[in-house]
Amino acid sequence: MDGRHDLPEPDAFTRPYWDAAADGRLLIRRCGACGRAHHYPREFCPHCWSEDVTWETASGHATLYTWSVVHRNDLPPFDRRTPYVAAVVDLAEGPRMMTEIVGSAGEELRAGMDLEATFREGMPVFRVRG
Repeated sequence: MDGRHDLPEPDAFTRPYWDAAADGRLLIRRCGACGRAHHYPREFCPHCWSEDVTWETASGHATLYTWSVVHRNDLPPFDRRTPYVAAVVDLAEGPRMMTEIVGSAGEELRAGMDLEATFREGMPVFRVRG
């Protein structure tokens, strides 16, 4: 993707995920055997190892689990984005996801805050809901 180091290189398996993200939709995978959802996308269920997994559109709702304000990152293009908020969120469907919080400097963030997905350059990021 444009030779940028901050954007993923989709392959045949992950292309549906990145195509959906480009359209403003967050996809997760759900196991038909145990019923549990997971993220990041895998061809098998990390809970029961079944290969009976399908794509599902997530609600885009999450709660903040943890975060860190990054003040220094020397790697392009992140060096131009500092400070930014790196975070781990719990998706409403269950999986935990690494992401970035946008629209916040970090001071008002609290564990358990309601978040919603938004998309920047085809990448899912989150912002405080409301």
